[in-house]
Amino acid sequence: MTMLRPAILLFILLSLVTGGLYPLITTALGQWLFPDQANGSLIIQNGETRGSRLIGQGFTDAGYFHGRPSATAESPYNPMASGGSNLAGSNPALDDAITERVTALRQANPQASRDVPVELVTASASGLDYGLSPEAVVWQIPRVAAARKLSTDEVRHLMDAHTQKPLVSFIGMPVVNIVELNLALDAQRKN
Repeated sequence: MTMLRPAILLFILLSLVTGGLYPLITTALGQWLFPDQANGSLIIQNGETRGSRLIGQGFTDAGYFHGRPSATAESPYNPMASGGSNLAGSNPALDDAITERVTALRQANPQASRDVPVELVTASASGLDYGLSPEAVVWQIPRVAAARKLSTDEVRHLMDAHTQKPLVSFIGMPVVNIVELNLALDAQRKN
C-alpha cells in the first residue's frame, strides 16, 4: 500500500491540474483577452444572433451569394456534424453531384461565364466554410445585382468591404465572408 499511495496522490493532483485548473485558466484568459472569439465570433444584429463569422449558412435565394456546398449530416452547414462527403475522385456519385451543381449554377447564373468556379461545386472537408475566393463571388455578382436591383459596382463595393486579406500576401489568399456579405446586402436594402 505504501507504494500505491504516491501513485494515487500524483493521479489526483494531475487530475485536478489538467482537468480543473488548466481549463479554468485558459477559459478565463480567453474570455479576458479574446471575448468575441471565445464566444463563437457571433454576428449579433438588433440583439438577435444571426450566425457566426466562422460558419457558413445555406443561402439559396437569387438575391444572396451562395457559399460552398455543404456535405454535413442531416442538414447543410450543421456544426454538430462537421465533415465532408468522403467521396473519392473516382466515385461516380461525386461526378453526378458536381454535374448537377454545375447545371444548377449555370441555370441560376445565365449572365456569368460558362466556367463555374470549382469551389462552388465541391464541398469542403469541414462542410462549414464561411468564405469564398473573390473570383467565385465575382462570378455570382450579376445574378445578385439583378435580383436586388443594384448595380454590379454597388455589389462589388460591398464584396470588397467584406474581403479578408492576409497580413502578408504569401501567407494566404483573400477570402470573402459570405455570411457577412449577405447580411450587409440585407442591411443596404433597409436603408
